[in-house]
Amino acid sequence: MTWSLPFASPADPQVSAGTGPILLLCDHASNAVPDGIDLGIEADLLDRHIAIDIGAGDLTRELAARLGAPAVLATVSRLVIDFHRPPDHSGLIPTVSDGHVIPGNIGADRHDRITRFHAPYHRTIAELVRTTRPTLIAAIHSFTPALETGGAPRPWPVGILYNRDTRAARLAIELLRAQGFETGDNEPYSGRQLNMTLNRHAEASGIASFAIEVRNDGIESPQGVAKWADILAPMLLAIVARLAPPAGTGL
Repeated sequence: MTWSLPFASPADPQVSAGTGPILLLCDHASNAVPDGIDLGIEADLLDRHIAIDIGAGDLTRELAARLGAPAVLATVSRLVIDFHRPPDHSGLIPTVSDGHVIPGNIGADRHDRITRFHAPYHRTIAELVRTTRPTLIAAIHSFTPALETGGAPRPWPVGILYNRDTRAARLAIELLRAQGFETGDNEPYSGRQLNMTLNRHAEASGIASFAIEVRNDGIESPQGVAKWADILAPMLLAIVARLAPPAGTGL
């Protein structure tokens, strides 16, 4: 699997040179903070879920390698800018995340961060969608067993998120539950409320899609990543096979 940076800046997205009917996306793959940005937080916060979807980047890379699939991974922390929020969203540059104040983001130059990070990431995805026209787009995320600010424990080892287009999501939930996994149906949060990346690049183009949310205690180690890749890679292939029109139909 060959990985490249399509633009000049090391903060621009990481892209795999795969082919095939599945496009993988990872909005929260990195906890990197570019030079010149001071978030004003303790360094240990960059290793928590508020800065990165723990394990999601590694899982995306492993799936891309196994499937030979194209993939786009963000290389900047969501504390700098959240690639899974539209440009006008109040949480695009968070000043508070799960109870932690991010003082360096108060009064941050919104236009600058969109221009430097958010726009190139989404341009890259749009170009891959245009050139590869995938059958399925799958976004890879992870979630915490519970929020730091409280709330009910999250029992699901995995969840499938979706908005209006349920074609692939229903298949994914069916296949995971058939293997005995308690699977969140639009849990731990609803894709009908937050689905920006897939809304823009999949639903707007009529491409089947869903987000896979794996609880991060299941993919915080290489062994966990390999286990979930064993589960998800064949699932994604099975979904593509069921989405594709029968041979000889001309569709």
